[in-house]
Amino acid sequence: MATDDAAEPIIRVRGLVNRFGEQVVHDGLDLDVRPGEILGVVGGSGTGKSVLMRSILGLREPDAGDIEVLGIDARSNSANAHREIERNTGVLFQDGALFSSLTVGENVQVPLKEYHRELPDSLRYELALLKVKLAGLPADAINKLPSQLSGGMRKRAGLARALALDPPLLFLDEPTAGLDPIGAAAFDHLILTLQQALGLTVFLITHDLDTLYAICDRVAVLADHKVLACAPIGEVERYDHPWVQEYFHGPRARAAQVARMRNSKET
Repeated sequence: MATDDAAEPIIRVRGLVNRFGEQVVHDGLDLDVRPGEILGVVGGSGTGKSVLMRSILGLREPDAGDIEVLGIDARSNSANAHREIERNTGVLFQDGALFSSLTVGENVQVPLKEYHRELPDSLRYELALLKVKLAGLPADAINKLPSQLSGGMRKRAGLARALALDPPLLFLDEPTAGLDPIGAAAFDHLILTLQQALGLTVFLITHDLDTLYAICDRVAVLADHKVLACAPIGEVERYDHPWVQEYFHGPRARAAQVARMRNSKET
């Protein structure tokens, strides 16, 4: 999980403001995401983790602030700019967010049909099959409907669709939520393997402490309407803030730390 600290950020957020009526979610939020890193994004309920992701992706118009993605102004009125960002980002929403009436293969082919209409159907099918296998699903899953899959398999199908266009930037929203510990650990390992093999930059929203300790290069903590801290987890867990201390030093955190030490000794 090597990153180039001197490289230009692949995502740059400055002075972000998001409000819902009188409720202020973000007020002057700044964040840089470095190329090639897995950035874990954490925060208490209502701190706007998903709102931040949606703002970066252009799915929500912020009240103020600047956002650059891959060197492109994400708040530009240019349709070409938004299309370029969309073409180079993959998104895994919670529970996969698959089209229920389409098979897994058809879901994975949606981005391919949008951006590569010139491809013959047979090649699109083969590319979809490749992504399905890359996401750790058996080949026969390609012809199944989302309702025929387990929760973990739906997440992997959603991941296959997110990887359809070989994007350099991947967004994951609570990818291990709802999975049992073994399934969550397997998904973490898959993400890390794909990130290393494909050179991905990963923006990962999670509540899972095991995920933070296992695969994240840095952790960004959202609190008090801003990014309170953004650093390797060893530095973040020492940050003097009530939520940080409770989150990183409670019983669940201690269990995650023990598991991490145990795994490092075994490997």
